[in-house]
This record gives sequence, C-alpha cells and structure tokens, in this order.
Amino acid sequence: MNIPLFLTLAASTWAADLASDWPRWRGPSNTGMAAGDAALSWSDTQNIKWKAAIPGRGHSSPVVLGNRIFVTTAVPTTVVPEAAPPPPPPPAEPRPEGDRPPGRGPGFGGRGPGRGPGGPGGGGGPLVEHKFEVICLDKNTGKVIWQRTAATATPHEGFHRQYGSFASNSPVTDGQRLYVTFGSRGTFCYDLDGKLLWQKNLGVAMRIRLGFGEGAAPLLDDLLILKFDQESDSFIVALDKLTGEEKWRMARDEQSSWSQPLAVSHGGRKEVVVSATNKVRSYELASGRLLWEVAGLGSNVIPTPLERNGLVYVMSGHRDPNLLAIRLGREGNLAGTDAVVWTNQRGNSYSASPVLDGNTMYFVSDNGLLSALNATTGEPYYLQQRLGKPYVFKSSPVGANGKLYLATEQGDVVVVKMGEKFEILATNTLQDQMFISTPAVAGGDLILRGQNTLFCIREPK
Repeated sequence: MNIPLFLTLAASTWAADLASDWPRWRGPSNTGMAAGDAALSWSDTQNIKWKAAIPGRGHSSPVVLGNRIFVTTAVPTTVVPEAAPPPPPPPAEPRPEGDRPPGRGPGFGGRGPGRGPGGPGGGGGPLVEHKFEVICLDKNTGKVIWQRTAATATPHEGFHRQYGSFASNSPVTDGQRLYVTFGSRGTFCYDLDGKLLWQKNLGVAMRIRLGFGEGAAPLLDDLLILKFDQESDSFIVALDKLTGEEKWRMARDEQSSWSQPLAVSHGGRKEVVVSATNKVRSYELASGRLLWEVAGLGSNVIPTPLERNGLVYVMSGHRDPNLLAIRLGREGNLAGTDAVVWTNQRGNSYSASPVLDGNTMYFVSDNGLLSALNATTGEPYYLQQRLGKPYVFKSSPVGANGKLYLATEQGDVVVVKMGEKFEILATNTLQDQMFISTPAVAGGDLILRGQNTLFCIREPK
C-alpha cells in the first residue's frame, strides 16, 4: 500500500515531538529518562513558573505533549463526610521487613508494616458518586484548555486512605490521541482538543487485595494493552487504538499487581512483557499468544519492566523481593535456564519503578535508600545510600541531563548526580506538599503533581 508523503512526514514529525515530550508515565523511551534538561534548584519562591489547582483527588502522573499537559482526577459530586478514626489495630503477626501496602502505580503504601496512617488496607472514606475528569492545561501558563467528564459513577471499592485515589492510572498519548483509563470505570480515547472518539467498558468490577485500589497504567503500542490483575479472574486485553474494538484477551493466573506492561521488539517480533507475583510472562503483541514465562518475583508487584540490549529487567520489593534480568529470544518456561542472567535482592523498589540510563539502573526503596547497578552484570556501583534524611517514596524517580530527581512523600525533591558515584546535588522543598505522582520533564520544564496542585518548575536561561 502506498502511503501519501504528507502522512509519512506527519508521522515522523509526531515521533520527533514524542521523543522530546513526556507522552507516557515512564517518559519517551519507557526508561524514566527525559530528553533535555530540567531545573536543579527551586523553592516556594524561586523558579516556580506557575502552579495550578487540580480539583478532586488523583495520583495519576501528568503526561506532556508540546504545550499541553494532561492529568486525570476524580471529583465527588457531593460533600464527602469525614471518615471516623479507624479502630485500634489488632496485634499483628510478625512480617518480613518492608511488608507494606503497595505504592507507585495505584499510589498506596505505608510507613509501617502493612498499614498507613489511614488504617490497614483499603478505605478512602465513604463510597460516593464521583465525576472522573480529564483535564488539559497549557504548559506555558497552567490555564485549563479543556476539561471533560469521562464518567460519573459510584465506585464499588475504595483505596488506601492516604496513598490512594480513584484516578491513579496515568494517561498516555501517541501525539494524535489521548488514552485514559479509570480501570473499572472504563477506558476513553480523546482527540487533543477533547473530543471523545471512543469509550470502552469491559464490565469489570476489580477486587484488589485488601482494597488497596486500582492503578496500572495502560500500554500504548500497535494496540492499547490493559492489565486487570486482581484477586480472581485476572486477564490482559488488547484494544484497537483507533476504535476500541477488543482484539484479544488472555486469562491470567495472578493476584493483584500494579506493574505496567512493557512492549519490546526482539528477533523480528513484538512482545508484551508483564511482571506479576506468580510469573513474569511475555505475550505476542499481535495475537496475545504466550511466548515465555518464568517465576521468581515476590508479591504485590508494582515496578514497571525495563529493556536494554535484549535484556528485560523486572523487579519486586514486597515479600521475597527480587530483580531478574531476563534474556529475550527464548520461548516456554525459562525456570532454571540461563535466560535469567542475574538477580538482585538488596534495596529493591517496592513502589517506585527504576530508571535506566545507558548501562546504569537506579532504584529507590520505599524507605528512601538509593541504589545503582551495572545493567549488564548486576554488579552494584553503590547500594542503599540514604538521601540525607529519612524519606518515604511512592513516586518513581526520573532522570534528565545527568540528574536524577526523587520526589518524596515529605515534599522534598532530592536531586542526585547520575553516575557510578553517589552524590546529592540539591534538596528542594515545597511546603505543605506530598508527592505520590511521578514527575514529568519536557522542554526544560519539570512538572510536579502534589495532592491538589500542579507545579511547573523552570530555571531562567
């Protein structure tokens, strides 16, 4: 089929734009790395380009395309009664270190074993009707360009009271359309001016472990891939990205997990790598056919896989934490084979996804200890370095121009020099903030989403 030249040029232009924007929650290359630079220092009175109030509650991360920022949120349609204090917890059985509710994807976690300040497991107050909102803001001014209500519904299940939200699945754009999923409330496709192109409700009412809440980000490639790992009847589904038509669906023998699938190309085929508790699995992108699988991760899997030079990296940080480097190109059950090149059990992320810059992988534990490994061999450059003071992490780190940005629950963003030696470059504080969402970096701007405020940070040239 002959493709008109103007369409070819348009496609290449969008590709160039996407490479310098932040079109998905792990950035343009799915590694947590940005193109270009970002500010080194800021405060409430320094280098704040603008800040904008975001209604409701949402821990999805912003995505950026050109001069537009897209975020999602859930806004109650009635006044939500203040929840009564939780009863004192019963005596807990001893648990392994780091056994806490999950974090990054759905925005859950806790400061102590298995419970956050809001009490154990789910909650989030009474289940009342919400509007599920999609908001587009001007990256230059912070002004709202358009706002759409994707759905209005009363959720069937809550979320972790401190770390959760009903809008924790981050959106994604291909440069022409915006794809938004609210999980059980449906998936929606808009053009960049806010026109609804299609919507799809799969009729799912997810049952998440202990009511921690939903939050796996969608994968956009040739198809739109959605993962529904829950306490029963888990599955992964592929939708036509132009129409929303279901192309294939595969049942999964899994419990709740929040990791985003990753598309990789190897040996002339595209596959979708999905990490979870029972097994890491890879599916053929076009058909959903299972290609390979291997066990080895712990429970409550959250970090998103990474890929470099034919190796896929998957991580868990809950019970039985592990990091597996898996060689692509194999089929079948890879257990006990040399397809698992190396593993790591020290300092793994529970909530946050790692960053891959060249041959160096960076990851931070929930209790704020940073590690850097050689991605080829698994050998550490440094392990479990404290970031100046005790921090809690639900947000994932991002990198830009040799700087690693780590947004903390306490409102600080620690900037670390990327490389084989650990060095803190700056610690920047915004008062009365708590960062659960992952930052975005595009066009020299650092976009931070606090609990109710979106910040654009930029150093003057």
